[in-house]
Amino acid sequence: MTSGLELTLLLLGSAVLGVVAFRMLHLPPMLGYLAVGVLIGPHALALADNGTTTQALAEFGVVFLMFSIGLEFSLAQLRAMRRIVFGLGLAQVVLTIVVTVLVSLWTRYLPPSMQIGWQAALALGGALAMSSTAIVSKLLTERLELESEHGRRIIGILLFQDLAVVPLLILIPSLAKPAEELAMTLAWAGIKAAAVLALLLFFGQKLMRKWFNIVVKRRSQELFMLNLLLVTLGAAAITEHAGLSMALGAFVAGMLISETPYKHQVEEDIKPFRDVLLGLFFITIGMLLNVQLVLANWWVVLLLLAVPVLLKFALIALLAKAFGSTDGVAMRTGLALAQAGEFGFVLLSLASGSHLIAPFIIQLVLASMVLSMLVAPFVIANMDKLVMKVATNEWMLQSLQLTQIASRTMAAQKHVIIAGFGRSGQSLATLLSEEKLPWYALDLDPERVQEARTAGINVSYGDCTRREALIAAGINRASALVITFADTRLAVKVLHLVTELAPKLPVIVRAHDDTELDVLKKAGATEVVPEALESSLMLASHALVVMGVPLRRVVHRVQAARDERYASLRGFFHGASDIADGTEHNYVRLHSVTLRDDAGAVGRCIAELELDEVGAEVTAVRRGNDRIEPTPETALRAGDVVVLRGTGNAVTRAEGRLLR
Repeated sequence: MTSGLELTLLLLGSAVLGVVAFRMLHLPPMLGYLAVGVLIGPHALALADNGTTTQALAEFGVVFLMFSIGLEFSLAQLRAMRRIVFGLGLAQVVLTIVVTVLVSLWTRYLPPSMQIGWQAALALGGALAMSSTAIVSKLLTERLELESEHGRRIIGILLFQDLAVVPLLILIPSLAKPAEELAMTLAWAGIKAAAVLALLLFFGQKLMRKWFNIVVKRRSQELFMLNLLLVTLGAAAITEHAGLSMALGAFVAGMLISETPYKHQVEEDIKPFRDVLLGLFFITIGMLLNVQLVLANWWVVLLLLAVPVLLKFALIALLAKAFGSTDGVAMRTGLALAQAGEFGFVLLSLASGSHLIAPFIIQLVLASMVLSMLVAPFVIANMDKLVMKVATNEWMLQSLQLTQIASRTMAAQKHVIIAGFGRSGQSLATLLSEEKLPWYALDLDPERVQEARTAGINVSYGDCTRREALIAAGINRASALVITFADTRLAVKVLHLVTELAPKLPVIVRAHDDTELDVLKKAGATEVVPEALESSLMLASHALVVMGVPLRRVVHRVQAARDERYASLRGFFHGASDIADGTEHNYVRLHSVTLRDDAGAVGRCIAELELDEVGAEVTAVRRGNDRIEPTPETALRAGDVVVLRGTGNAVTRAEGRLLR
């Protein structure tokens, strides 16, 4: 008999090892939890079983997951995406359930152990209709496709799937009742759900806001956390006592808190509880899997993997096409959502607990769902290639898109390519326009691009991580490229393409902080601008000025901090208007030196001068009307203007070496 402490240590230890292993393989942690559950479960190493304690912890995981979904529930978002959510999403869930019920009619010709009734088919259809929000949203975020045309459809369908779980949580337990009692059971469940929801929503909303105001005024983080747990579990207890699901109460509690000013704080505070307990839930799901039974019926598992995934892909793709999507967008939407999801496990576990589905079928379906989620990251990563091979008009659309970009940038010379036209990209574009400098932007948000194009802005729908888009944007004629999105992985991908296509093109990259500075510099970034550093410098400068520190000293402080990070921005040309305070020799400056015919540096390369010994460097050489990027092998000529960078003393000594 395993004690509570031993069981907890076993679950935590195995969870940590499983997540580490799957993180190293770049796979979702959820799959690591499932694999751990299979390994330590009663059907493998038998180190743990689905006892009362484990099941209780797992159920709390589902409660906190539904609470988080309630927090994200936004009426404004639903209104903005109502056609996708309540049109495409509703059609996908309903038709998946209908198709599953229709397919179940054919099981009467199979052996008795494989036959399922319509009640079981309805529950199974609800489980199969779900897709993995965790996997899909994470991968779309990494690929910068959340705002793409197919990304919006995918998120809309996922949002409806999350909402559809609520009525399914009420419906599935009722399906276990005898046929003659089913209608009455469903009606009574509906009445209770309506009454409880009305009570919670009508009285709960005002009460929740007032109560949270009282708690927050106590200024105690501990009290805030205790109150949050009380509200979540209290709402779950209310619905459970009403004969409904605990998860339903947690969902309503999340909805109520989402209307208060404390939504984001609650979201951050609840996340550790949700992730840990949800991980335990997936471990318990893995414990249900009988590996020997699955291996003995491997062909059935593969059949249950292939048929639902293909049918779901075809169904979603056809629905997306019916709702006005192009072939490529429809196929991408279907490929991204063809796998099973975390709520599918929740509903399958509920159906198993209600004895709707035979354990033998549960095992086979569970195995096929796990396999589909394992395959999902690879399918999504390669869906562009799959779509290109199948969709006949996708090449034409891609070519048309690139042709439009190329035609708009054909006349552009020495322009700046802006990768990403969000707030940062638009601010940069405004400054460039004010300076009469040409620029062109690429962005993946179709609505933003359409709005900007209508206003006459130089922006096109295009993926800057694709070689063809950069070529069409005139990368070989550009004077600079600015990556305005703070995503290191994608920025490195763009930098590799730039290195291949235009190795001398200066590239400025935005980053969240300077932790990835070396990675981006190594990949070819000319300069990396960390948001955290810049915001802290601005905060510090304003604070120093408010505290009475002289503005001149504040400017020097900020400049010194920037000098440590921004090499290409380091220093400036001094003039008569610069105020001397006795410390200017300590700060980096730029200085131009014209080489006369008798200058000692004439005819020598920069490396021979050994200017680094005196702490200076050559940043540029102007020869006539041309500006030359200097290298150690660059030979200097009479009449060249050499731009030096260094402290005041270093520049003076370097000038002496050039002229003597």
